[in-house]
Formats: sequence, structure tokens, C-alpha cells
Amino acid sequence: MSNRDKDELFMKRIQELANMAYSRDIATFTGFLNLNELHMVNSLGSKALGITLKAFGGYEFAERQIVAFIPDALSYEWEYPLRCIRILNKGAKFSQPLTHRDYLGALIHLGIDRSTLGDILVREDKAYLFCLDHMSEFILDNLCRVRHTNVLPELVSQPEDLPRLEFQTITGSVSSLRLDSILAVAFSSSRSSLVQNIENGNVYVNGKQVVSNGYQLKENDIISLRGKGKFQFLGTTGQSRKGRCLVTVNRYI
Repeated sequence: MSNRDKDELFMKRIQELANMAYSRDIATFTGFLNLNELHMVNSLGSKALGITLKAFGGYEFAERQIVAFIPDALSYEWEYPLRCIRILNKGAKFSQPLTHRDYLGALIHLGIDRSTLGDILVREDKAYLFCLDHMSEFILDNLCRVRHTNVLPELVSQPEDLPRLEFQTITGSVSSLRLDSILAVAFSSSRSSLVQNIENGNVYVNGKQVVSNGYQLKENDIISLRGKGKFQFLGTTGQSRKGRCLVTVNRYI
């Protein structure tokens, strides 16, 4: 199946969910959507769908998010169908460091569909996984090993135990606030190496796909580069002696 056919099927499903919410006056939900899928949904706009769209991934600035379709006439309280699972490394003193890819690989190996899984935040000897609520019991019962490390998954039930977003503050100087220049600062790469990523549609600003490397960023914009990560552009702090803009970003880790 071509990418175009896949996109058409995806958008057909989105329209079905929107129509169901509108006609039955109920809240409907997608699975976890990636950046490209979120962009496609947001490009429709609530007005075209006849309902209100809201998206959430379990924590602020989540990359993978569930979209909720909420009709104006909805008469009951609703919540996103997601859960957070903390995955502890048993015997962490002797275990090898585990990466995002390790955790995701172990989950996919269990036969779990990617659309039921949200972000995975890795924190030293543990990780936090967001998933659709109907998958939580299966993961709790079946995830016992990640690579060669025994793990113990447990449900996070208290709001204060949810993971907090961590970031690294990075500073640099640029000739202008072009997208490619700020990306180069955030990811310690050359502008030329990032142009292809932008042109290939791998960069999103505030959830919208941007394919122009000359796009001008604004203070507090959230930028995502697929496969690399996400950061917030905090703005400028002054000028260098050579007249270059001094900029600061918070890169999420």
C-alpha cells in the first residue's frame, strides 16, 4: 500500500470518528498519533469537522498524542483513555543502560501495535510509558525483560508520581532566527546537514509541519525533529560583537 493510500485510509478513519462524535453526542478518541498524523488532523480544523478537537499525550509537550473529538452538546465529563506505566530495572546496579529503542523494541516484540503506545521517557534506571488504558493490564502482565535486563512494570496512579519533563539549556549564536540555524544550535549540527530533514517534512513547529528552512521562529515556539527530539526556542538574549543573535533553547531529554 502506498503512503498516499495509507493517508487516505487514515483520514477516512478520522472523519468516521468525528462523525460519530457529532451524530451521537459522545466523545471519541484516536490512538496515539505521530507528528505527521497530528499535523494531518489539525490541518482539517474543528470547523470542518463540526466538533472540537483536543490532543494530549499524558504530559505537557508530549510528542505522540491522542486526539479527542468533543461535540458541543456533550453532557458528561470525559477523560483521555490513557495510562502511565513505570518500568523499573530489577537489579539496576548490574544491568546495562537501556535506551528508548530498547524499551520500544521489547514492547513491539510482545505484538503490541505502535498506535496503542505513547511517549517513552527514559530516566536512569527506569522508564515511563504512556499507553492506551486497555493495553495497560497486558503490559503489566507480560513485560518482564528489556534486552538482557529483567524489569518490573507498575501502574502510576498518583499525579505527583508522573514523570516531569527534563531539559538541557543550550546557547549559541546565529545570523538570523531561521529554522535551520536554530536547529543547528539545538542539535549541535551544521545547517546544511539539517536542510534535507526540513525539506523531507521531518520538522514540526508547534505541531505544524514546516518545509522551509528559512522559516522564522518566534519566542517560545516548540520545535520537533523526527528521530532527533524536541526543544523550545526561548528567544534571544542579545547580540555578539560581530552582530550575531545570541539565542537560548531548552532541549528535552
